[in-house]
Amino acid sequence: MAHPYLEDLKILANRHLKGQSDIECKHFFSGAALYANGEICVSLTPVGLAFKLSEDLCAELIESGAASPLRYFANSPVKKGYVLFPDFIDLDTRFLSQYFRKAITRSTSDKRGG
Repeated sequence: MAHPYLEDLKILANRHLKGQSDIECKHFFSGAALYANGEICVSLTPVGLAFKLSEDLCAELIESGAASPLRYFANSPVKKGYVLFPDFIDLDTRFLSQYFRKAITRSTSDKRGG
């Protein structure tokens, strides 16, 4: 069940992160996750495409209705620091590229303590 998500996430990552060498896609629960420097920064699961972004940007996207809080399962707690785009296919390519880059940057700076 997770295999299509893994392939789709690899395609998305290649499209939006051309030349990025320190990333890896792996199976993650019933979907796939993109790792940057060993940290999950993007996931693609049955609930949609989720990005690890700054708390401020997460709040802004959720308040505007552009994204939702991330819950992997119906009754699970909200995953802080992440936003979910259930219908990411409808997102403008520029925004997707921007969120991929911001998620990678966030994971890189978190790893360095910044």
